[in-house]
Amino acid sequence: MAAAAAAVVVEEEDPPAAAGAPSPEATTTFSEEQEKLVLSAWNAMKGEPAADIALKFFLRIFEIAPAAKQMFSFLRDSGDDVPLENHPKLKSHAVTVFACESATQLRKTGDVKVREATLRRLGATHANAGVANAHFEVVKTALLDTIKDAVPEMWSPEMKGAWEEAYDQLAAAIKEEMKKAASA
Repeated sequence: MAAAAAAVVVEEEDPPAAAGAPSPEATTTFSEEQEKLVLSAWNAMKGEPAADIALKFFLRIFEIAPAAKQMFSFLRDSGDDVPLENHPKLKSHAVTVFACESATQLRKTGDVKVREATLRRLGATHANAGVANAHFEVVKTALLDTIKDAVPEMWSPEMKGAWEEAYDQLAAAIKEEMKKAASA
């Protein structure tokens, strides 16, 4: 199968018109077929059920790793008065995170694009929260579980692989920014 190469590409704030060539260390294979699979599932999850799917994603994270709740100040400070599924700040945060298309857009070129400012912000936020490599694995598992549950008729080993690749590219870029933030 012929595959178009893709990469995690950091977009500068105002990139020149001729920009777009990824650095060699940022390049990872992501085929056109994988892009189609990710986009088809993403489009199916957008719209009305997106908020519910986003909340299920975070609930799955906390099911896998209950201690992760302590990484969110709005959950730490609220006590146990409000069940997680009804917590207004968690709902709002979940929607913001899960709907962050600007952070990881798959373009017609096949590149996974991450705006430089967004990537720096994600790196700093995750570094400040004490996110470790193991947390990325929890989030990956929760993401895959959430997508599988949201679009079961579309789910396949190929779709799982496509989402794993897209997530791994984003996670690697965030981890790199976390290192920069930690050393600053």
